Amino acid sequence: MRYRLVVFDWDGTVVDSTGLIAECIQLTAADCGLEVPSTSAAKHIIGLGIRDSISHLFPTLNAASVERFAARYREHYVPRDAEVRLYAGIEKVLEALAHRERFLGVATGKPRRGLERAFDHSGLRRHFHFTRCADEGWPKPHPDMLEKLMAFTGVQPAETLMIGDTTHDLKMAAAAKCDAVGVSYGAHPTDWLRTAPHRYVAHSVEDLNSWLTQHA
Repeated sequence: MRYRLVVFDWDGTVVDSTGLIAECIQLTAADCGLEVPSTSAAKHIIGLGIRDSISHLFPTLNAASVERFAARYREHYVPRDAEVRLYAGIEKVLEALAHRERFLGVATGKPRRGLERAFDHSGLRRHFHFTRCADEGWPKPHPDMLEKLMAFTGVQPAETLMIGDTTHDLKMAAAAKCDAVGVSYGAHPTDWLRTAPHRYVAHSVEDLNSWLTQHA
């Protein structure tokens, strides 16, 4: 067993939510009288903390406007987050990784409340030992979330693997001196993922499961 701590991103890695997130960002921009970003631009910021995401898309907004945007986004997204579905086969991946000497974790750009709702909707809470959210410290790509998870578990960077669908995930792993696997079925396409440090880019859940079976 090479990796004693395997950490998953949530949106775009475990659940198929990137389309809904991008749509809600676009609706919010229209509500706020801002230029509506393309779907690609909206997906690019998925995984960052909400305020960092807004500031990246709309750098001229002041702090009060960022807060208003965030509140309006939640009004669009929260009533619909029960629509989000697991990627087919992802629970089998988690079950296959289960081992009494291995920890599974989540490092997500969601706030804590959002992850707790997602756990309730998905039924996956039981698979994960430790989780960190963007509102509990530094958001991605800062290494804080992974560093905290490693501190909780006592696992070293060389024994830690991050799995995510964005360059933010892969860069976070590199900053924490951990290995990373990208998944191209989420927010960022393969050519974006390959610009960041990675051990592998999986193109489907089945591909991810196959790689983990051989290397984790």
